[in-house]
Amino acid sequence: MDRRALRGGRLKAAGYDAREQRLEIDLVDGERRVYQAVPPEVWRRLLAAPNPASFYADRIEEEYAVTRARADGRDDARSKLDSLFGPGPGKGDA
Repeated sequence: MDRRALRGGRLKAAGYDAREQRLEIDLVDGERRVYQAVPPEVWRRLLAAPNPASFYADRIEEEYAVTRARADGRDDARSKLDSLFGPGPGKGDA
């Protein structure tokens, strides 16, 4: 997997597996978001973007199915539940 550091906003790093078309986004809070069926062009454009955080928010975050995990490799119960049911009360509900 090709992995690169990113700067700006809440992004820390990103990785891309071209064979599986899997994009991993690591956030500064330790969360990892894994997106499936992401074309190679989206990866190239993310790396070339003047502001990767804006490109991520506009072109990736809500466009592809996501699985959440811990960037440090520890899949905790909270992230698994959030990926299934969304964040709990007080975690983004209006």
